Amino acid sequence: MSKSPRLHLFQAYGIELEYMIVDDTTLNVKPIADVLLRDSSGEVLGELEKGDICWSNELVSHVVELKSNGPTKDLGSIKDSFVTNIREINEKLKKVNARLMPTAAHPWMKPAEDTVLWPYDSGDIYRIYDRIFGCKGHGWSNLQSTHINLPFYDDEEFAKLHTAIRFILPIIPALTASSPILGEKFTGFMDKRLFYYEKNQSKIPAITGMVIPEKVVTMHGYQKQIYDRIAKAIKPHDPDNMLQPVWLNSRGAIARFDRGSIEIRIVDIQECASVDLTIVFFISHLLKILVSEKWISFSDQLEMSTDKLYQIFSQTIRGGSQSVIEDAEYLKYWKVKGSIQGKDLWDLIIQKIASTYPEETKPWMDTIRQINQATLAERIITALDGDFSKESLGKVYRRLGDCLATDKLFEP
Repeated sequence: MSKSPRLHLFQAYGIELEYMIVDDTTLNVKPIADVLLRDSSGEVLGELEKGDICWSNELVSHVVELKSNGPTKDLGSIKDSFVTNIREINEKLKKVNARLMPTAAHPWMKPAEDTVLWPYDSGDIYRIYDRIFGCKGHGWSNLQSTHINLPFYDDEEFAKLHTAIRFILPIIPALTASSPILGEKFTGFMDKRLFYYEKNQSKIPAITGMVIPEKVVTMHGYQKQIYDRIAKAIKPHDPDNMLQPVWLNSRGAIARFDRGSIEIRIVDIQECASVDLTIVFFISHLLKILVSEKWISFSDQLEMSTDKLYQIFSQTIRGGSQSVIEDAEYLKYWKVKGSIQGKDLWDLIIQKIASTYPEETKPWMDTIRQINQATLAERIITALDGDFSKESLGKVYRRLGDCLATDKLFEP
């Protein structure tokens, strides 16, 4: 999101969608993002503007990121732009026998062998990351996600938005998990990407924390408790000060004071742009309700400890929509007694959003009802039906690529 002018809560969205580039014949990852990111003179760029969408790359050469080119107010319009740009990219890739493939992780990529770091513009930064952390692993080079940037204007808005985001982060994987397969086998997690997301920078714990952010209600407090700690922790590994704390911060939601926004980072990429934007709609409108305190008060949202939220998060990344949430304190705020499956909690949330914003919700309801029946991860497991051979995986993931190309939901 742009730094100026400052935006107020929910005045606009910044959306980023990441996709892997694969060989059209074998579906192996294909490190050719530079084919896409060239200007008219053939020079490779870090970003290529395409109207209201921007193409870019981060870290590895087999991933392309599509993002809204600045804040956008209309999710329906930007959804159509994403669909159009995905089709344009697939047309370009067809010429080099390649295509885009969705989901949050490639099912048989071997990162130690297949990773090619992006060598252009930010290549020096990526080499430092690789030296410190070793970026040829699933948590670094085999992951694709949706990032949602939401604006805030001042400390009061920051406190409300950060607290609400922190409160819902643990249940997001129960709706969005899409990474159950790695190394040609079921990992035991519906969201294995987030398992690695937590672990991949454990060498310096201050960078990721517990994924669920700390209780922080001012920008100054955030700077002191998070960014200053990261700066101190990275210093022995980066004596030349090449890595900035804002780049390193890997919590599930990070404050971007340069943009005046908070970026949610734990949403797995789905099978097509329409599903991704549907998820953006419902997450952002749930946050609207929480910020308004019409369902759960600010003080109650803030009351939940990071440890308790993390325990719920650990359950949902493993079980997806079938995970059972039992924390009595958390559930009482949602007016739930006993225990509840993630899917059923999201049913309550979806109904609440639909009753609060009936007209806005209508265009998105059919899609959310379908995807809340089972996460994409669960639909992938159903489609594989116990056969995790490369041949079986290839058939399912080719269908997923077709869903992305045609903007259709995946049905097992």
